[in-house]
Amino acid sequence: MKLLILNGPNLNLLGKREPEIYGSTTFVEYFKELKEKYPTIELSYFQSNIEGEIIDKLHEVGFDYDGIILNAAAYTHTSVAIGDAVKAIETPVIEVHISNVYAREEFRHHSYISANASGIIIGCGLKGYELAIQSFL
Repeated sequence: MKLLILNGPNLNLLGKREPEIYGSTTFVEYFKELKEKYPTIELSYFQSNIEGEIIDKLHEVGFDYDGIILNAAAYTHTSVAIGDAVKAIETPVIEVHISNVYAREEFRHHSYISANASGIIIGCGLKGYELAIQSFL
């Protein structure tokens, strides 16, 4: 099984950025734990702060991977183009958010991705990524 975790803007700062919301673990540390816990899954990771790179990665893997776990971060609420890319590919996408976006600012209550995602995991912290992996098993 081939799965991609695709993170959007500012998630490269996990462990440093607003630890009261996002925790103190870096994503690289957490990804290493996931790879150790799921050794039979070909798990890859890509992060970008650039909208077009996220779209390019969706296009690149969206027809031959078994699943994509997408945390588009702030682009979730602004990017029609990422939503369209999710709709255009065949690989199922699980949308993940570390924080409960509905407990935050109102602009975060809308997602351009959700309508085309196979599932949504919100507010479970980093554990949401593992729940998304489990949903593909």
